[in-house]
Formats: sequence, structure tokens, C-alpha cells
Amino acid sequence: MVAQLQQRLNACAHVLRDWAGLTRYGSDNAELPRPAANDPRVVFLGDQITEAWGRSPSKFFPGKPYVNRGIAGQTSAQMLVRFRQDVVALRPKAVIIQTGSNDIASLFTPGTEALVVDNVRSMIDIAKANGIRVIIASVTPVCDCVTDQTTTRPQGKLIGLNGALRDVAAESGSIFLNFYAALVNGRDFKAELTADGLLPNDAGYVVMAPLADQAIAKALGKD
Repeated sequence: MVAQLQQRLNACAHVLRDWAGLTRYGSDNAELPRPAANDPRVVFLGDQITEAWGRSPSKFFPGKPYVNRGIAGQTSAQMLVRFRQDVVALRPKAVIIQTGSNDIASLFTPGTEALVVDNVRSMIDIAKANGIRVIIASVTPVCDCVTDQTTTRPQGKLIGLNGALRDVAAESGSIFLNFYAALVNGRDFKAELTADGLLPNDAGYVVMAPLADQAIAKALGKD
């Protein structure tokens, strides 16, 4: 019990020192070579859904110039702060922005749909100013099939946020990547596609991968 409390205290102290997570990928970014002209780089910017994708037994798009910049627990405000470092500086042709679930859960910031939309719009503006095509991913569903997820992330709020993100994509000329529709049954995360009711399992990521590839092809004009 004491060890768990100490671990949580250390995690909170780390967030206070580096709220936006700028040190998480600092060294990795510095060591990343410039992308080849004929091999367009794509950055996946997100929270735990994105970060866990890289840890899945189904590897993160092997052989493709895709870069994972997910950080578990992050909100849209934190991603906005690190957008230049973890996206623009890597010179990608496109970015997938996957955010909002932790905002709804009110982690570190007020959990309002309007705040998420404002932050996403700001990220889109920065991307456009740097010639980066934008793909906005939906938030993924949740279910209480393993642990209680719907108390902190009410399903109705997730659905409402996805509608707002779809509208932002349409208004800004971005691509909307609808992971939600492929993973949901009714309002629940399909039990066979989730590890805990929040994160996709390996089978879930297998469903998501071709959808991401299709959105990237469309963004880069290859569909």
C-alpha cells in the first residue's frame, strides 16, 4: 500500500515538473533522422490509446514511416503544448490527432467539449501553417466489461465529443478517422476488442490499423 502511494506521489511530482510531457520524447526526437523525400512521415499524437499501440504484440506499423508520440493520461491541452516539439519538428507530411477521452474524464483540465475543440483547432492551425495534413481521430468507446469506465467517461459525452470533432474536421478540411464506429456495439466497447474497457487489446488495434492507413492515404492523396 505504501509503495503504491509513493508511486502515485512520484507520478504527480513528475507531472508538476513537466506538465506537458516535453521530456518524454525529447531524446527520441533528437535521434530521429530527417524523413526521406519518398517516404512521407506520419506522426500519431495521442494519449494512452496511441501510446499502448506501440506496446501491442501487433507491432506499430512495421516498415512504415509512422512515429508514435502518445503519452498515457494526456489531455488535449498538454498535446497542444508539445505539438511543435513532437510533431512540427519531426517534419511529417501528416499528423493523426487522437485526444479528448482524458479531457472528458477531467484529468488535469476541465472536462468540457468546447475546450477540446478549441485545443484541436489550435493544433490544426499550427499544422496547416507548417504544411502538415491533419487527421482527427475519434475518441474510442468505453465499457464496464472489466472495470468501471463509464463513470469518469460517460458514453453520451464521448458520442457528443465525436460529433464535435467530426464537425471540426469538416470545417477545417481535415480527415475524420472514425475508430469509434469500428469498435463499438451499441454504446459499449466491444468486449472482444478491449483489454480493460478503455484500451484496445491486440485484436482492437488490428481493427484500427487499416482505418488509420486508409485515412493517411486519403490525407496524402494516395487513395
